[in-house]
Amino acid sequence: MRVISRRTLREFWEKHSKAQSGLLLWYERISKAKFQTFNELRQIFPSADLVSNFTVFNISGNNYRLITFIDYEYQMVFIRAVLTHAEYDKEDWKNDDWFKNSQ
Repeated sequence: MRVISRRTLREFWEKHSKAQSGLLLWYERISKAKFQTFNELRQIFPSADLVSNFTVFNISGNNYRLITFIDYEYQMVFIRAVLTHAEYDKEDWKNDDWFKNSQ
């Protein structure tokens, strides 16, 4: 899958160095994969969750959250946010224009 964009990951780990190894591991695994469905993705990332139309990954032992939009047809992963757990819990990321609230 093609990740848009790795730069977002780098900028996050420059501020939160403990996230670097987890983000690089996620990037390596997702870049080599060709998932067709969320269920296939869960084979490699069992803790991934669907939150409406976004896929949320736990990074570095659940200390960080990686919020993505995945287009399985075009094999693209769009990074929408990388957050600390505390930032994630505020739910500001749901204000993203790409987020479709299911309610």
